[in-house]
Amino acid sequence: MPRLWIIASAMLAFTLGFIGPVTYAQAKEPTLTAAVEPVVVINSGNTAWMLTSAALVLMMTGPGLALFYSGLVRRKNVLATMMQSFVLMAVVSVVWAVVGYSLAFGTHNAFWGGFQYLFLEGVGAAPNTDYAGTIPHTTWMVFQLMFAIITPALISGAYAERMKFSAMLLFSVLWLIFVYCPLAHMVWGKGGLFNWALPPAEGWKIPALDFAGGTVVHISSGVSALMCALVLGKRQGYGRVPMPPHSVVLSVIGASMLWVGWFGFNAGSALAADGLASSAFIATHFAAAAAALGWMFIEWIRTGKPTVLGAITGAVAGLVVITPASGFVGPMAALIMGAIGGVVCFFGATVVKHLFGYDDSLDAFGVHGLGGTIGAILTGVFASSVINPLIKSDSTNYEGLMSGNAGQLLNQLLAVIITWVFAAVATYVLLKIVDVLIGLRVTENDEQEGLDITQHGESGYNLEDAYSGTYSESGPSLVNDRR
Repeated sequence: MPRLWIIASAMLAFTLGFIGPVTYAQAKEPTLTAAVEPVVVINSGNTAWMLTSAALVLMMTGPGLALFYSGLVRRKNVLATMMQSFVLMAVVSVVWAVVGYSLAFGTHNAFWGGFQYLFLEGVGAAPNTDYAGTIPHTTWMVFQLMFAIITPALISGAYAERMKFSAMLLFSVLWLIFVYCPLAHMVWGKGGLFNWALPPAEGWKIPALDFAGGTVVHISSGVSALMCALVLGKRQGYGRVPMPPHSVVLSVIGASMLWVGWFGFNAGSALAADGLASSAFIATHFAAAAAALGWMFIEWIRTGKPTVLGAITGAVAGLVVITPASGFVGPMAALIMGAIGGVVCFFGATVVKHLFGYDDSLDAFGVHGLGGTIGAILTGVFASSVINPLIKSDSTNYEGLMSGNAGQLLNQLLAVIITWVFAAVATYVLLKIVDVLIGLRVTENDEQEGLDITQHGESGYNLEDAYSGTYSESGPSLVNDRR
């Protein structure tokens, strides 16, 4: 018995000696680590989704927008129109790396980001917890780059077939720096004027909801497109000479790619592979479908025929309208918004344009300017914390009018008005500067011959020039007629 007691006592002493220090260390751990920054773990699933979304958004510019726009112009301008989208993929990327990202997402003040990330200094593999805490900072940066690429490319629809290539390059770079980057900072940047999630610590602010770019991308580009159309003037023969699209087939392919790519645009803005991304994905799809039908049926009623061009343009209008609201509304609200957008943009691209007589060549203003405006305002009507709980807390309420909050609708209206005025004035000034420096518009002879040849020395379709087809009783044959 004494031996058992000794053994039990030894085992107890050993156990207490082992557990005691561990328990003590655990008890002291919160105090020892209280001042240590938590370890941020990169989520591989979120990172994979965001890189995929970035690729989808890039696809929206080339080939999506390039095909959509190039099919709508005359054959002699197909390459020049494609080139405008393609070259901006390169030009904007360089400017973004040097200074654009810093101007948009630095933390200087409420209106621009400053030079904090100049030459991508400090942009590495570690997450930027201000914006996206579970993905690398580089992933966030390149995702935002794709938005910056497509926005000035959208404007090209208004000056198609008549702006010099050199003027397009200079204007696009200046517009990116002085219009897009400040707006991106105001809406999405930390401390930005309109940023509802990361508002300024002090000073005046207008928390406006813009999930994926209603103001930043679509209103800014659409209003700027209108200014381009007004400053450059009409194409030669506009209103007198028929100027039908040379290939609606190309435009259908481009519009379809835009629809697919838009899932990265909107659902990717959730910044994670989660339920909010799924909700934004669904809202995006339903809005596009409703808008395509809305445009098609109103056109069918007014003209007697539902055109293919109308259906695809309506789908794009629906994608534009839902963009600012995609992370804040459910599928039924998305259907309503899409249907409204399809009808409104139809009248904007037809009745309004003909009423005022401006030559918005590819309806960049009618679709993106008006569509973005409608979408931003309706976000203040339908936004719900049921879809996105972050917009309502004990101290803040950014829900829409349908949820009993009229204040957010006012915020949306103020953001729209400020964006309209800023984009219009800044674009007008930039166009005048470019016109003085190098001139905006090609000569009359160059415009008549087409921009493919006069600006790039190439032709979009060379097969019929290289070969002439001859037919005999034995069947078709090709005769070499290279000139």
